[in-house]
Amino acid sequence: MTAAIPDGEILVGIYRRMTRIKQNDERFRAVLKSGKLVMPYYSPRGQEVIPSAVSACLDDEDYICTIYRGVHDMIAKGIPLNDLWAEFGGRATGTCKGKGGPMHVTHPGTGVMVTTGIVGSSMPIANGLALAAQIRGEKRVSVAYFGDGASNIGAFHEALNMASVWKLPVIFVCQNNGYGEHTKYANSTAVANIAQRAASYSMPGITVDGNDPVATYLAAREAVDRARQGLGPSLIEAKTFRFHGHVFGDADAYMDKGEKDAWMAKDPVPLFRNWLIKTGLASEDQLATLEAAIELEIDEAVEFTLNSPYPDLAELHRDIYKDEVNV
Repeated sequence: MTAAIPDGEILVGIYRRMTRIKQNDERFRAVLKSGKLVMPYYSPRGQEVIPSAVSACLDDEDYICTIYRGVHDMIAKGIPLNDLWAEFGGRATGTCKGKGGPMHVTHPGTGVMVTTGIVGSSMPIANGLALAAQIRGEKRVSVAYFGDGASNIGAFHEALNMASVWKLPVIFVCQNNGYGEHTKYANSTAVANIAQRAASYSMPGITVDGNDPVATYLAAREAVDRARQGLGPSLIEAKTFRFHGHVFGDADAYMDKGEKDAWMAKDPVPLFRNWLIKTGLASEDQLATLEAAIELEIDEAVEFTLNSPYPDLAELHRDIYKDEVNV
């Protein structure tokens, strides 16, 4: 089937998610530089389109599993910013009582089921969630986000094979930003496009421009509809680029000279903003109001985090075993 071109409301909604990711990232980096918070941070700048377009196709009940570099995936799915910031800041008011931090954010209320620090593990976990939905006869789908580097490990191949055999309602979304941590894609991966590997597991595979909101939305819409109809999984490879190093503080000296500048000149957030205005789908005032509201939401989240307590020492022994153990 061919997905319909999204209407203006959907496209503005995609932009809302994109700028929410961008504005949060800018604040995260500013707060880290100020010394007000100390934490590991993995900037998603440049990759805003992918989870924003995918999430526009999902319901609140649908699941996502992502990785430690997936703060944009969480924000796009709608995780409350107070809860997110507090977890990143190691506060007791965070989604996991401040004990997981960026590596382990979980918020079932918005379908953010697992954030994992183990490369590639989002995929088998997403399979498990999809299998549960399938057994219960639910129409919810499961999305596994991962990077290009994760496509070379066993979990990728095992998860795709199992999902195809059991026709699980899973969408595998590879955010191919050209680098597996510090390793260039061409130095570690034999195929030109990761989506080619879908053929080995008898599922649809598509490579899209991950900086094009419409193209990414259409690919996701078709994959989500297919999964809901019980037709099985799909693999989407969305090509993009990260504007900053693998982790905050990484000087990205391993990148080719001029490569980052060329991609940053094509920053998808302002490009999409200008396109929405030019096509008459949104006005400058409308988008400025939207952005200002997000900025206030971030202000509140930062203040909430800084005023929240750290976990009590007793939490060291909680959430580890089924029954609390006195040590």
